[in-house]
Order: sequence, then C-alpha cells, then structure tokens
Amino acid sequence: MSADKVKSKFLSNSELEQVMNAIAEAERATSGEIRVHLESHCDKDPFGRATEVFSKLRMERTALRNGVLIYVAAHDHQFAIIGDQGINDAVSNGFWEATRDAMIMHFKNGRFCEGLCAGLQAAGQALSKYFPYQGTKDVNELSDEISEGH
Repeated sequence: MSADKVKSKFLSNSELEQVMNAIAEAERATSGEIRVHLESHCDKDPFGRATEVFSKLRMERTALRNGVLIYVAAHDHQFAIIGDQGINDAVSNGFWEATRDAMIMHFKNGRFCEGLCAGLQAAGQALSKYFPYQGTKDVNELSDEISEGH
C-alpha cells in the first residue's frame, strides 16, 4: 500500500492538518522536536521499528538530542513513542505513560486524529518541564510534516 493510501485510510486531509497543527502547538511549549510517522503494517516489534524510523528520519541530529517520534502502524493497531538520548537521560522510567494513555483512550474508540492530537499535547507538556521553549533562540530543527512508510 502506498504512503498516500496510508494517509487517506487513516486520516482525512483535514485531520492530517489538525495533527500537523497539534505538532506545531506542542512545540510552542518546548524546545523538543516531535514527529509523527504513519505506516500500514509493522512486521516486527513497534518499538524496534520506531527506532529504525527515528534513525532514518535523522531525528538524533537535534542540538539537545530532544527529538520524539510517535510511530503508528495504523492497520495493525500498534504504536510506540520514543525519545532521543537527551530526553532519556533527563526523565524517569514511565515518562511516556501519560502520552500513551491519552492516545489509547481515543484509539480504542476509532478516533485516531483525536488520539494523535491528545498524545502530541501530552508530549509537549511533558517535554516542557525538561526542555522549556527557548524563545527567539529556539528553532524548528525537524519538520512538522507527518512522515509515512509502507
């Protein structure tokens, strides 16, 4: 299935725009960089696949190593949230549980856009405690566009 079909089957164009706006909004509270990656299927552990995608997207290249990836295998109903080394060094175990829980509640009811937006909001709030917004010094180091795979 092509990437465009992943988008059209998982989120409408207006929902894609809502998610990209939610990424930008979440990043207004933090110097952290957040990306969303959609795929149809995941043939392996979603965390392992998310790690591969994180590297492929070169998310480790942020100055503070504070990139976050929300990976979703849409048709398999699987997802993973991973943070870069700077985040992992700063936060405690279980840091992503609130973000995960915010997403699951909506995903279980078929509300994928709402789930992603809730997860993005929770991630931005959580990151702001450790990586506050830097004002004019803060630059958007990673694209806010939703990336896609197979």
